[in-house]
Amino acid sequence: MSKYEKMSAGAEPFNIKEVLTQGEELLWSGRPKKSAFIINKTVTMLPIAIVWLALDLSFIIPIFSAGLFGQTWFFMIPFFAIHLMPVWIWLGNVLTAKKKWDRTQYAVTDRRIIIQTGLWGMNYESIFYKDISNVQLRVGLIDRLLKVGDIYFQIAKGGTQSFLDVENVYELYPKLQKTVMDIQTDIEYPNDLRPLENRGYRTKYKG
Repeated sequence: MSKYEKMSAGAEPFNIKEVLTQGEELLWSGRPKKSAFIINKTVTMLPIAIVWLALDLSFIIPIFSAGLFGQTWFFMIPFFAIHLMPVWIWLGNVLTAKKKWDRTQYAVTDRRIIIQTGLWGMNYESIFYKDISNVQLRVGLIDRLLKVGDIYFQIAKGGTQSFLDVENVYELYPKLQKTVMDIQTDIEYPNDLRPLENRGYRTKYKG
């Protein structure tokens, strides 16, 4: 646990303590960097939205110029409302980014990884160490500029979960890798990571 103490300072969990099981110990908790989270939500799909909007405007403007829109409004309005769906999706991501950030929280415990997300409600995803097949770090161009990164957890049975836009990611990533490796090894081959008086499963992790 000591390896996380410095990084956890001041990172009070947002509702995550409510879902910890009896005896479960919180090793680290954090949230995405607010500015990076909102900027990435804004940039995601932006090029597609711009191109899509430009293409649709190339049809809409000539129709208006020719005075044909009034004759075909009952067809044109529903058509372009649906056809502009990528633009509405991008706009929805931008408008809800702050709300999503408010409800996003990450935690590492001695038993699992917890990801809290939500928009209107609250969702909690648990990733147990035995189910993780790989831990990956991705730092894109915008991430480098904003000094954040994304940590992805590949699940052995399929699927991926992630910590997005995390600060101090180069410190957190190796610690997470070590914790996953330690606990997976200890489940398979009980070792001295846990108390000497009761080695193996169901005892405390002492990384």
